[in-house]
This record gives sequence, structure tokens and C-alpha cells, in this order.
Amino acid sequence: MPVLTPTDSGLEDSETDKADKYSVPGLERGLRILAEFSRDTPTLSAPELARRLQVPRTTIFRLLVTLESLGFVERLNNGRDFQLGTAVLRLGFEYLASLSITELSRPILERLRNDTGYSSNLVIRDGRDIVYVQKVAPASVFSSSVHIGTRLPAHATVLGRVLLSHHTLDELRALYPEEHLRIYNAHTPPSVLDLFGLLQADKARGYVLEEGFFETNISSIAAPVFDETGRVVAAMGMTVPAVHVPELDRDMLVSKVMSSARELSLALNARP
Repeated sequence: MPVLTPTDSGLEDSETDKADKYSVPGLERGLRILAEFSRDTPTLSAPELARRLQVPRTTIFRLLVTLESLGFVERLNNGRDFQLGTAVLRLGFEYLASLSITELSRPILERLRNDTGYSSNLVIRDGRDIVYVQKVAPASVFSSSVHIGTRLPAHATVLGRVLLSHHTLDELRALYPEEHLRIYNAHTPPSVLDLFGLLQADKARGYVLEEGFFETNISSIAAPVFDETGRVVAAMGMTVPAVHVPELDRDMLVSKVMSSARELSLALNARP
């Protein structure tokens, strides 16, 4: 008489089978709707969402009405288009507030701001984007469009370069499988190999200082924040609202940013 294994007897499903068995299609579709809204597409209509997700319009409309009743989407005045609602923001801010790194970084960023007079910020990486999770700005007439929750492309920004600086070439290729990277300006590396060359120099230097790399008339200085495993978990940066970082202040500002990033790393139990 043959002995039945757990798999033969149906006692143990594969991970894929489990996911299919317990997946809730309606919830999945609702979350996919929310994920379609982005910086490039802040408003979408039901027909457009139906086309993007390959789901019947009636189903999309019912899901939108449900999400609207819960505050996750809002209908615009034209009655046809939708945008993300305040409930999404509330969830996002609650998530950011739950990260211990944001709490630990606040007093460090405030000292950096007070010592230099420039905005200081902390970002983490989410896939191919950087996300601002903490920011401290000085009282000045300069108003940055960047705020907590802002997402920017990692490969095209100074802070993103810091977050990617310890990636191997294979890891970068897995993250950016395309032949050509999206170009934002003349400074954007056009390929993974070009990006890797920048990152190798960034890693060896231990910080990044660039003038007008992503935004014209904005200069940035940034350094990596490590956790106890030696992994880069965040980037600490300073924004200088000028075409050039003042020559006489460069060494001092770089030192301040690096020491602040090191202080936060030590708070995260990183080895000196």
C-alpha cells in the first residue's frame, strides 16, 4: 500500500495555491485602483481605470463608490474623474509615524538645520522611488515643493544615488531591466552602467554633493544611514537653494551632513 505524502494527500498546498485560495478579488481590485493614482496621473476616470486594469466598467464603478464612501477616493467637481482621498493620506502619515527611524531622525535633522540654516531631510527607498519621511525647514522665503510623502525617481536624484550606492551591478539591473533609464535632465545617467559608475564613486567618497542634479538652482548634499546589518536604510540630505554650494562652506556642510548621518546610524545600532 503506497504511503501518501502531505502533498499527495492534499494536506499541504503550494504557496501559490494558498495565495489563490485565500485571495479576495474585490479587495485586490480595490487596492490596484488606488495604486494606479500617481504623481503623473493624479486624477483618473472609471473608463480609464477599467482600461488599465482590464476590469468591466460596472465593477470599477462599484469599487470606486465603495472607496469613495470610505474616503479613499474623492470625486472631482465634474462628477467623472476621481482622485485619492484624505483616508489614503491618513494611512500614509500613520505609517510614517510608526517608523522609529523618523522619530530618531527628527532631533538630528533639527540640529543640522540649526547649525547650517538649510533644510534637512530624510528619505527611504520604495522600489525605484525615494520617499521623504522627515523634513525640517528653516524659516525663510524659500519654499520647496518637497514635503513629507513626496516621491521622486531614485536614479535621477542625489538622495536616490545615496540609497542605491551600495547596490551591485546585478541588483541594479534587476531593479532597472530596461536598456535606457528615464531621462529628467542632462545630468540623469542614461543607462544602468552609467548609473553604476556614479554609484561606485559615491560609495567610495561616502557622500554626494551635486549642484542642479535634479532641479535647476538647487544644490544637495547627502550621506547614507546604515542599520546594524550594514545595509543602507535611509539617506540624510541637505538642500541648498542656490546654483552653487558656497565654496567657503563646502567642507563644513559636508562634514555636518556626514556626522548627522553617522549619528542616526549609531542610533540604529550600526557599527562605527
